[in-house]
Amino acid sequence: MNQSIIKHNFTSRMEAVQSPIIPVVGELIKNNPGTISLGQGVVAYAPPPETTEFLAKFLAEPTNHLYKAVEGIPQLLTVIAAKLQAFNQIKINTDNCIVVTAGSNMAFMNAILAITNIGDEIILNTPYYFNHEMAITMAGCHPVLVETDENYQLRPDAIAQAITPKTKAVVTISPNNPTGVVYSPAILQQVNQICRDRGIYHISDEAYEYFTYNGVKHTSPAAFPDSSEYTISLYSLSKAYGFASWRIGYMVIPKHLLVAVKKVQDTNVICPPVISQYAAWGALQTKPDYLKNHIQALAQIRELVIDSLQSLAGFCKIAPAEGAFYFFLKVNTEIDSFELVKRLIQEHQVAVIPGTTFGMNNGCYLRIAYGALQKETAKEGIERLVRGLKKIVKS
Repeated sequence: MNQSIIKHNFTSRMEAVQSPIIPVVGELIKNNPGTISLGQGVVAYAPPPETTEFLAKFLAEPTNHLYKAVEGIPQLLTVIAAKLQAFNQIKINTDNCIVVTAGSNMAFMNAILAITNIGDEIILNTPYYFNHEMAITMAGCHPVLVETDENYQLRPDAIAQAITPKTKAVVTISPNNPTGVVYSPAILQQVNQICRDRGIYHISDEAYEYFTYNGVKHTSPAAFPDSSEYTISLYSLSKAYGFASWRIGYMVIPKHLLVAVKKVQDTNVICPPVISQYAAWGALQTKPDYLKNHIQALAQIRELVIDSLQSLAGFCKIAPAEGAFYFFLKVNTEIDSFELVKRLIQEHQVAVIPGTTFGMNNGCYLRIAYGALQKETAKEGIERLVRGLKKIVKS
């Protein structure tokens, strides 16, 4: 069989899926030692001590080495339910339920596979989170892109106009990745009501729920009255609890989706890693000061970043961002965003993420992540970025 036939026979849906950008930028960083990364969205701090303390509970029970319930261990489900009611004002009742997942990316894939048929449409607001777009494409569905406004806020009218008979859900992310914006209760309620009126789901990604600044409060759409039957909420321990490699997240779903979601999860992972669920059980019982102190420290780094970025006013547009740990820059240049990222790494030893991976192909955009660095390293990284952009854009 000749090579062209072999290649044709092995063409798959994966060819339509973009390559993950983080490993690509990671390889550039590896090849340029000394580079400071403002790329990956992780935090610098470690999980709370309760995480490892609860591992003893895991090891004390011999049956923990066997498969456990697809939707999560009862102890973890109980503490999650208490957290949801206290922080998110979401009450677990007969209309909804919790499913623990191996990270919130798995929760998103669970949701997409549970609610769609091949060829269906999911509305994403641009800039989108790249793994959302990738998951939709992998599932054989079509992402329908709706532009946000000049400050990356949602445009409910545009969302409503993008809905077709094939639309199954609208996705919102607040606090937002990649822009750092936080959506108001009013605008989220508008989107949630649109989904209710049109008989589709509202998928609300809330991975950065704790990361808000200047008195801004987080809003969970599933807390709106009578929203349980069409709202899917996604959560993660990766950010707030320094839990990235433990791979624990969870979702709150309408009860009528539980059978479908369990089919997906049982096929992909059987059950979330039980040792990580025990760690999460401990983490969610840590004292409030753990989150409060870490987010206060991150807020100080955020102010440092804001101060440094002010000198880029003539080179970039920087939209207000009151959440997560990102800023999204629109750079006044004709240079391709990935080419700009490469030059910043190779010539100025600072790494950021190109806007093209978030669906921003009309112009040059960069995402800055400041959560993973200590104060002095963040200061040096931002200063390198400022110097590099001024030099490259000016030239």
